[in-house]
Amino acid sequence: MIKVDFLVIGSGLAGLSYALKVADYGKVCIISKTKIDETNTNLAQGGIAAVTHRPDSYKKHVEDTLIAGDGLCNKEIVEMIVSEAPKQIDKLVEWGAKFDKKPDGKFDLAKEGGHSEHRVLHHKDHTGNEIQRALIAQIKKHHNIEVIEFHFAIDLITQHHLGFSVIRHHTDIECYGIYLYDINSNKIKTVLAKTTYLATGGIGNVYHTTTNPKVATGDGIAMVYRAKGLIENMEFVQFHPTSLYNSGERPSFLITEAIRGFGAILRTSDGSEFMLKYDKRACLAPRDIVARAIDNEMKIRGDDFVYLDCTHLSSDKLIMNFPKIYQKCLSLDIDITKDFIPVVPAAHYLCGGVKVNNQAQTSIKFLYAAGETSSTGMHGANRLASNSLLEAVVYADKAARHAISVINEIDYNFNIPKWNDEGTSNLEEMVLITQEFKELQQIMTNYVGIVRSNLRLKRALLRLEILYKETEQLFERSTVSLKLCELRNAINIAYIIIKMAKHRKESRGLHYNIDYPLKNKLL
Repeated sequence: MIKVDFLVIGSGLAGLSYALKVADYGKVCIISKTKIDETNTNLAQGGIAAVTHRPDSYKKHVEDTLIAGDGLCNKEIVEMIVSEAPKQIDKLVEWGAKFDKKPDGKFDLAKEGGHSEHRVLHHKDHTGNEIQRALIAQIKKHHNIEVIEFHFAIDLITQHHLGFSVIRHHTDIECYGIYLYDINSNKIKTVLAKTTYLATGGIGNVYHTTTNPKVATGDGIAMVYRAKGLIENMEFVQFHPTSLYNSGERPSFLITEAIRGFGAILRTSDGSEFMLKYDKRACLAPRDIVARAIDNEMKIRGDDFVYLDCTHLSSDKLIMNFPKIYQKCLSLDIDITKDFIPVVPAAHYLCGGVKVNNQAQTSIKFLYAAGETSSTGMHGANRLASNSLLEAVVYADKAARHAISVINEIDYNFNIPKWNDEGTSNLEEMVLITQEFKELQQIMTNYVGIVRSNLRLKRALLRLEILYKETEQLFERSTVSLKLCELRNAINIAYIIIKMAKHRKESRGLHYNIDYPLKNKLL
């Protein structure tokens, strides 16, 4: 049994920044499914949005966010996050993150789709990697922080595990810690925690094509779902418009939106520009519009991809600002200074998740959530580019402040039963899990992707119910394994996405249903 004050599940920006802020107030344990740096944060290319100079303003950043969110953002939350951005940027810099600067010492700010000003701080084209590096260095220095790699959180421990079959209201549920699976030893441990913090990232691997790392299977959201916590807005799955088309590569290599902010142009296979047909902002329209436009062009033309054209831009500046993209494409015999880049939309970011209040508290007592796992009200129906890292670091701060204020009032619950695996046996046919995961990804990609319909959603649900029953039966009779747990979580996530997509009787933001045409919009 492990006993900690602050339990952190996930090691991206949301998890690590929270851990650093609470570490002076108690023992902290960070759980990572694989290595500490295998996160969505580490793969983030574009940057982090913040108002740092005039003529930009908080009001402009708020308005841009609300417009992108298509009427479903919580304006008070957006205003709070935008106004607190500068001090959180200062903290990241204090921890050692190096953002690109101009010769005069001011930040070299980029402009991305949906932004009215240049306000995106970046480190070349691998900003997330730089932030992750800096935070890990700080984590290693702190004597009160323990990092446990290659461990997997199976389930939250709540009253349900103490024999409470009926809980009158979701706000009465309490979290006492987690059951933790040691991937290397195959042993299951009990972790008791005064507070538990979920920062498990996204859900991209529910889909066949995604920019997310393989660890992104919606684990935190699925655990909260099984614990009867509140979840919302799962129908809003953002597909990044431009991932590198390279058949068979997983995850798909991201071509950052910043390259379109730099001046790159989307073209069809015959070289024609097409974005002005769909939006007056052309290639700098919000992601939902660009992704649907690309999807539509591929379908009407029968193409597998469209092109991104950088050939008219300064070669030196292009290579200097986007070195990783340049090298990656060059490894595939694509010289982005001379050749078009084949791109295709890919599942990228979940705008919904575990519902939290303005202090990152979930509906379950003693449980917090932040980052992509959470739904704060910031993104609404569609996330504005580079707002995700911003939201993560601000909400990590909110969670830390609240957890510190209550930690001395919370006691451990020692009446927790050990994990019960009586009557189970090792799964001999791993092909069952592998095949069901492929089926799940095909269902979600074909029926619950960029464009949906009532018939597609109905068909997806019918097929998913079969996978759900088969997997639950397999879980009940099998000893725990990482792949089985990930499949179980991914099926839970897919179910919630489909149910919430079926419930929304309109097309809005990232949820585009052909049975509910958009009003006054081309796509």
